[in-house]
Amino acid sequence: MRQVSGIPGKVDGMSEQDHKPVLSEADYMRLLLQHENALRAFARSLLPGWDAVDDVIQDASVIMWQKLGQLDDEEGFLPWGKVIVRFHCYRYLEQRKRNGAVFSNELIAMLADEAERIDEAEHGKRRQALESCLDKLSHTERELVFAPYLHHGRITELAERGGTSANALYKKLGRLRDRLRNCVKERLAHA
Repeated sequence: MRQVSGIPGKVDGMSEQDHKPVLSEADYMRLLLQHENALRAFARSLLPGWDAVDDVIQDASVIMWQKLGQLDDEEGFLPWGKVIVRFHCYRYLEQRKRNGAVFSNELIAMLADEAERIDEAEHGKRRQALESCLDKLSHTERELVFAPYLHHGRITELAERGGTSANALYKKLGRLRDRLRNCVKERLAHA
């Protein structure tokens, strides 16, 4: 909070007790759920994997909740959230730097700047295109596409269940991802 006239506890003519957050707890939860995919996509553009994204988003959402009083209106939630997520991504990568090679700070900053340029509407279009393309897959194909993201060892489990090798499933997964990528590109081109 900004102090006025150097008087502690006074903010723009109000005491700290009179200053209430503009957004409620319910507003925060609604906005977080509304923008979570965009924040996760932004974090993924900076981090090496989805486990790291999960950790960063969890930490960042706690900080966003604690600093909710800084936010003046709902329109500012996503850019404000991206700043907090970016900081936590940097912190995560700095911690990992001590354990081995990671990208330079300059490269991470460039990636973050580029990721921020992708607006939420574009992200929504891509998500809708992907969902539409996923709907075209059979149940078995969808299960295989999501297997690497569910838990470690899922591909091996599916291979054993289907009487094939994990290597064969990884090759099939690669072909399915190519098919999805082409489908999404085609849908976006015709949108």
